[in-house]
Amino acid sequence: MGSLFGEKARLKREAVSAVSVDREAQQTLLRIRSFYLLAGLAGGMFNPYMSTMLVHGGLGSTQVGLLMSIGTFISILIQPFWGMVVDRFQQMRLVLMLSVAVPALLSVFYQSPYFIVLTIIYTISMVFAATQAPMADSYALVAAQKAHTTYGAIRFLGSLGTAAGSYLGGLYVSRIDVSLIWIPFLVFNLLAAVLTFTLPRRSDESRVLQQSLSTGIRSLLGNRLFLCFLGGCLLVNQTLTAFNSYFVLSFEQAGGTLELAGVGLFIASAANIPAMLIAARVIARYGHERMLLIAAFAYILRWGIQYVFPVPWVMIAVQLLHGLSFGFFYISAVEYVSRIASRHMQATAQSIFNMVFVGLAGIAGNLLNGYLLEAGGAAAMNLSCIISAGLGAVLLGYVASRSREHTPVLG
Repeated sequence: MGSLFGEKARLKREAVSAVSVDREAQQTLLRIRSFYLLAGLAGGMFNPYMSTMLVHGGLGSTQVGLLMSIGTFISILIQPFWGMVVDRFQQMRLVLMLSVAVPALLSVFYQSPYFIVLTIIYTISMVFAATQAPMADSYALVAAQKAHTTYGAIRFLGSLGTAAGSYLGGLYVSRIDVSLIWIPFLVFNLLAAVLTFTLPRRSDESRVLQQSLSTGIRSLLGNRLFLCFLGGCLLVNQTLTAFNSYFVLSFEQAGGTLELAGVGLFIASAANIPAMLIAARVIARYGHERMLLIAAFAYILRWGIQYVFPVPWVMIAVQLLHGLSFGFFYISAVEYVSRIASRHMQATAQSIFNMVFVGLAGIAGNLLNGYLLEAGGAAAMNLSCIISAGLGAVLLGYVASRSREHTPVLG
């Protein structure tokens, strides 16, 4: 009889514990979703208009491209350092807080007219901001598992925030002043920073940068197919800076208003949402390699339309292709890397992919497209993007043709 009562008591304790864990998981889920929303609002309002703010402050678009490239390059070098800091001191929550708080506070100094000051401010901001995505994703992946949902259902709030922020940013700069766009960026990021204090001190996920990048790079250099994939990603994604960094400037050159530019940015971000929701089903039908090719051709079409019809209403309508181009391309590329990398090479392969796809592509695109926009206008920039995306499609076509014969396994 005693053992029966003991068993009932144990089951009751387990049930109470399960309810407690479920409640905690739901609370963490709500908080990380709110973080994505606030960070998306901050970035959506500020990032597309930053180059316009700097140009209106006296810089040329070539200088803006150089400034952004320097910051991106430094952030690439610093990423392994942040991984070691988090792994050694278990300060994931603190690092996530700094990733939004430091860029927010430094945004006050974007009013400076001096190029060297702006470069230092942007570089320091990027050093901290580079940790935001991996830290937030670590929380999101664990929260999704514990709350029995998907990562996409959490990350979706980031895209929603970016879409809303892009539209609100257009209204803000058209009614107030583009030089003051840093104010809502400061407010939303500080709110996100405060929210991080409600998150668990650390994520339970065993994140890994265990294998050194140097070892991973040496291994990958021997895989020609993966190098062709990276080359295709670099050539295609460097064209995206023509949108991320210079859309507002080129839209103004075409005679558009800042408010209408916000509409275009909203359409692009909104188009990304359904693309991400259906990507898994489409990829299951056509395969990663074919989807990469389809997305690359969507990029070619996107830049081609703007080259032939450089008028504001066309530049707005063509943003409907953002989901088909960027949304499908990014998801297909990340899943392709995950599929071909062996288990112990997953972290290294994804790290190198991000360094190329985000880092090197960002540097090359900001420098090249910034120079072309200043030297030859939007037409020169769009023509260059058509050629670059076309060359990238050729490399990805080679990857697709070889992958039908065999699937490479890295590591």
